Amino acid sequence: MVRMSDLVRGLGRETATPTAPPPPDARPAEPAAPASSPRPKLADAPPAPPAASAPTTVSSEPGAASHAEDPAALLGELQELLLELRGVTRDGGEVPWSRLHGLIDRAITSLDRSPDLFWVANNPASAPGLDYLAFHQARVAVMALRIGANVGYERRRLLPLGLAGCLIDVGLWQLPDTLLRRLDALTGDELAAYRSHPRLSADLVRRWAPPEEAIVQAVLEHHEREQGQGFPQGLTGAAVDADAKILGLADTYTGLTVPPTARPRLRPHEAVREIVKSRHEAFPSPLIKALLSEISVFPPGTVVRLNTEEIGRVVAVNRNHPLRPRVEIMADARGQRLPAPKTIDLSESPFIYITGPVTESGR
Repeated sequence: MVRMSDLVRGLGRETATPTAPPPPDARPAEPAAPASSPRPKLADAPPAPPAASAPTTVSSEPGAASHAEDPAALLGELQELLLELRGVTRDGGEVPWSRLHGLIDRAITSLDRSPDLFWVANNPASAPGLDYLAFHQARVAVMALRIGANVGYERRRLLPLGLAGCLIDVGLWQLPDTLLRRLDALTGDELAAYRSHPRLSADLVRRWAPPEEAIVQAVLEHHEREQGQGFPQGLTGAAVDADAKILGLADTYTGLTVPPTARPRLRPHEAVREIVKSRHEAFPSPLIKALLSEISVFPPGTVVRLNTEEIGRVVAVNRNHPLRPRVEIMADARGQRLPAPKTIDLSESPFIYITGPVTESGR
C-alpha cells in the first residue's frame, strides 16, 4: 500500500506550480503599432459570450496548445522589462513601448490558447530580491487581460488594458520604498503621498507618449470605486473608466494574494471571498463574477479526496461549476496507486464529489 504522504509528495513533484525563472535574453520581435479605437464605458462593453457557446471546461494541462510558449518564462520576461522601466522612472530614458506592446500581445495569445499563464500569475513564486512593483504590475496585467476577455473585450481593447496594467504603479517608484512596506499602517503625510500615486503614474505615462491616451485615463482612475470611496477624484459608477474598473479589481485581488506587507497571503478563492464580503460595493458585480468564474476553490494541481475515498488531482476547472472540476484519479479507496490514471468530469458525475484537499499528512 502506498502511504498517503508519499502519494501527495509524488503528485506534488508531478504538478509543481511553475515559478518565474530569470527572464530569457531573447527579446520579442517588434510588433506593428496597436490599433486605436474609442473605448466605451463598462456598461457599453460587448457582452460576454453566452454560456451555451463557450466551453464549459477550461483545460489547464500543460501543452494544451502545441506551440504555446512557456507561461512562466513569459511572466518572467514581463517582470524583467518592468524592472527596466523602473530605471526609466527614476533616471529618465526611452520607454520601450514596442517591446512592452509585444509582450502584452504574446500574453493575450497565450491566454487565448490556454489558462496556464493565468494560473502561473495566480500562484507565483517571486525570486528573492525581486522588485515588488515589477512583480505586482506584471501580475495585474495578466489578471486584467483574463477578466477583460471574460467580459467580452476583443484584442484591440485588451492591448491598451494590458499596457495600462503594467503601468498603474510606476509613480510609486518615485516615492519612498517604506510606503509599500507600511501600507497597512499609513497615516497623515504618508497616506496622502500614497494616495497621490495614481496622478504621479498618469503624469509619467502621459510624458512617455503612450500609443493611446486612454491608457493614461485607466492608470489615473484605477483606485476609483463604484460608490465614490476611491481616490484621487472620488468618482462614482459610470464616471469611472471601464478599463480602470478592471485594473482596480485586478490590483486589489493581486494585493490580497501577494501583499507588499507582512500580512498573510490569501489563496485565490479566499481573496475573491474577501472582495465579495468587504468590497461588494467597490466593483461592479459583472466584473466580480468574471473573476470568480476563473477562480476555483480547487485550482489545477490540487490533490483532493473524493467521497469514494479515491485520491486525485484537479486537472481542469469547470467555469460553470467551480466545485466540480475535472479530476485525474491517481489512487483507489485503499490508497493503492492506479496502474493508469483515469479522469472523471465531476460536472457529469452527480453522485461523486470532492470532500476536501489532501494535505501532506494525508488528511
